[in-house]
Amino acid sequence: MNDELRITPRSADFAAWYNDVIMRAQLADYSPVRGCMVIRPHGYAIWELMQGALDAMFKETGHQNAYFPLLIPQGFLAKEAEHVEGFAPQTAVVTRGGGKELEEPLVVRPTSETIIYAMLSKWVQSYRDLPVLLNQWANIVRWEMRTRLFLRTTEFLWQEGHTAHATSHEAEEETLLILGVYRRFMEEWMAMPPLTGPKTEAEKFAGAVRTYACEALMQDNKALQAGTSHFLGQNFAKAFDTQYQTADGALDYVWSSSWGVSTRLVGGLIMTHSDDVGLICPPRLAPIQVAVVPIWRSDAEKAAVLDSAEQLARALREAGTRVALDDRDGMKPGAKYYEWEGKGVPVRLEVGPRDVKQQQAMLARRTGGKAPVAVAGIVEAVQGALAEIQDDLLAAARQRREDHSIRGVTKEQLIELMEGAGGFAYGGYCGSPECEAGVQQASKATIRVLPDEEFRSDPAPATCVWCGKRAELEAVWARAY
Repeated sequence: MNDELRITPRSADFAAWYNDVIMRAQLADYSPVRGCMVIRPHGYAIWELMQGALDAMFKETGHQNAYFPLLIPQGFLAKEAEHVEGFAPQTAVVTRGGGKELEEPLVVRPTSETIIYAMLSKWVQSYRDLPVLLNQWANIVRWEMRTRLFLRTTEFLWQEGHTAHATSHEAEEETLLILGVYRRFMEEWMAMPPLTGPKTEAEKFAGAVRTYACEALMQDNKALQAGTSHFLGQNFAKAFDTQYQTADGALDYVWSSSWGVSTRLVGGLIMTHSDDVGLICPPRLAPIQVAVVPIWRSDAEKAAVLDSAEQLARALREAGTRVALDDRDGMKPGAKYYEWEGKGVPVRLEVGPRDVKQQQAMLARRTGGKAPVAVAGIVEAVQGALAEIQDDLLAAARQRREDHSIRGVTKEQLIELMEGAGGFAYGGYCGSPECEAGVQQASKATIRVLPDEEFRSDPAPATCVWCGKRAELEAVWARAY
């Protein structure tokens, strides 16, 4: 095996393992621009499948796609004080254009609330113009000091939804609707089961009234904030004077939400499922779901084997399966297997001379297991295997999350867990920012979510894990990416 293809074991160095999996699967590479990445075709194909699934979900719930400029007048950010304070350290600013100093510097989009609300102020005049349900697929620039492929880069791809409503209730309903859409996508497509719930004041989005998040547990027992949905109240509407005439003739500011996920999801997929051999990709998001590998030893065997392999590939494609027929000559079968395993292809079909005679193929699963299947039932067998792999990956990830979650933690247990194996620590929280900061200072753990009802402990914790006073809430702590 070439040294450049050798993968560092997860147990030895998780960060090195993560990078090795990306390189071996040819998902991305480092750009000449510091902190940026080049997404390679196999990685971008995963992102396209994510886009397609999410875009359909957004449109099913009434949203439309639009596009807003990459460059935002610097003064726009200053209009919402909390927002500008939150993003100022991460902004990239253009001060020259066309060889001249600009009259007003332009910020390269770190998020689009400000420019969108400048436009909504022109478009929304009456309650009849509401709700506005927009989404855009775009790139974002945030000047990051410590970067990691897919997880945190200076430039990344994402979708950002922005909606305006006539009432607070409608805007909050929208915020929670999208949180549910994200959770469904992560579970059904990514096989990655997140916890959901609101963030604390310290962890919310800059400019939001409330932020809700999807938090997933990776194989190194760190949390990944995989998606967020924000109830913005009237903060941006007031900053940009986005008012409308109500049904009774009065003027009011719109109520709004914003929400987004990014190419960080690709990193979450890698860290949730992959192993020391390489990428494991859930079938629904696998660019290639089946690799058909014909095996021959002589020219006399080649024609019959290739014909059988081509027929299998054709039947699977006609059934809607994404297939690669690996008929490369001069390459040993073992090398082909190794390549497809590294790229995370869920199913491999091997076809040799004996298989042709017996009208079968050998079906190997990326997650383990190999058995012959009849050519006559190949479509059903493959589709059944793909569905089982998808379900099994979700069940394994959910079990791993629960195996590395501790409920009712004490202060000592929380610190010990964070300094040791890591995981989700459920405990009582009095609501005090001082206690939240105290836990973070002692353990480097933050409150990931105040869990939604279905994730809460029963009975609820009685006392705050840090100060011992009566608990007002339950919180989930973890170290995070």
